[in-house]
Amino acid sequence: MASVLVVEDDPFVRSALIRHLTDAAHTVRSVGTALEALREVAHFRFDVVILDLGLPDLDGSEALKMLRGITDVPVIIATARDDEAEIVRLLNDGADDYLTKPFSVEHLSARMAAVLRRARSAGEAPPSRVISVGGLSIDPLRRQAELDGVSLDLTRREFDLLAFLAGRPGVVVSRRELLAEVWQQSYGDDQTIDVHLSWLRRKLGETAARPRYLHTLRGVGVKLEPPQ
Repeated sequence: MASVLVVEDDPFVRSALIRHLTDAAHTVRSVGTALEALREVAHFRFDVVILDLGLPDLDGSEALKMLRGITDVPVIIATARDDEAEIVRLLNDGADDYLTKPFSVEHLSARMAAVLRRARSAGEAPPSRVISVGGLSIDPLRRQAELDGVSLDLTRREFDLLAFLAGRPGVVVSRRELLAEVWQQSYGDDQTIDVHLSWLRRKLGETAARPRYLHTLRGVGVKLEPPQ
């Protein structure tokens, strides 16, 4: 089972999460502030962090940025906020998933299982061959990518998405397949994929309106191919 850090200042919610996760045989530590969370992550190894946004000492979104500065542990945001722009920003800042309060323990379990599957898949030995598509060069073993000889600064998920598409040049991949293969989820929000594609396009020096490598076929999927 997993080692989980719960960052939640509401004692009732915190106790309920600890009880549910412990009953599911997970190892749980919990804190009520962002600074305590940072200290925990610095001193202990966790498989996943459940992070509330409404913390008393620091907004959870700022805590997320600070966490991402010291660890790549998967983070699930637990929030009562349902503003789409903020959710996109949280994903942009490095959240692996989010849940809108109130949520069921079954929903939390499903999201945790998906995040943990993705983390395990990322830790498995990838294929050793270097993938080349046009000016793109992707080394799955070293988890490095270059465009025209210049190293790309990619997040873990951006790299996984790019490598998956580059391994199938010219093939249209559906969003359902991307969710299953890159996110290790059988269902999810298309917005998550669109956000990551947008970040990836920016780092490849292109836009959806003026694509070079990444091409979206509305209602069908996405393909990566070398510029014409």
